[in-house]
Amino acid sequence: MIPAIFLDKDGTLIPDIPYNVDSDRIILSDGAEIALRSFHNSGYRLIVISNQSGVARGYFSEIALAKVEQCLRTLLNEIPLTGFYYCPHHPQGSIIEYAIDCNCRKPKPGLILQAAQTHHIDLARSWMIGDILNDVEAGRNAGCKTILIDNGNETEWIRSPQRSPHHKVSNLLEAAQIINASYVLPRSLS
Repeated sequence: MIPAIFLDKDGTLIPDIPYNVDSDRIILSDGAEIALRSFHNSGYRLIVISNQSGVARGYFSEIALAKVEQCLRTLLNEIPLTGFYYCPHHPQGSIIEYAIDCNCRKPKPGLILQAAQTHHIDLARSWMIGDILNDVEAGRNAGCKTILIDNGNETEWIRSPQRSPHHKVSNLLEAAQIINASYVLPRSLS
């Protein structure tokens, strides 16, 4: 079993432009490429975990998200992305088949658990990084350590133990410093 870095997309991996699927407007957040390269070089798998309620709201189709994934893979160049998981649901969505209360929408851990099972991820040695407390709660509920990127995107400061990040930082580079400083080689490699 291997560790992973689970990354929220909007506001974490890329700047948050609400409901954006236009690849011309997708860029990596400052320091993201350096941080992700360091995670990859340390042996972590990189997996995007994203709520995409724009599908349920009728703003764009799931097909548009395949193009977003391809754009991210291109931007990351030689840094491999192990997985791109998204929740297209929202209980108040206007597209009936997506207007549900699901187990994959963060703060629920469904997507993280699915990715972990598919890719044989050791959740106890993995991290969830996001810019809102729903990301933190999803990570904690899945058994990961968590980092909140405090960049002003959190608007619902509902506190609970499950919504308390293990660390709070300003950007992905700071997150990489914390994670890489705490990394322990798997027994088979040490």
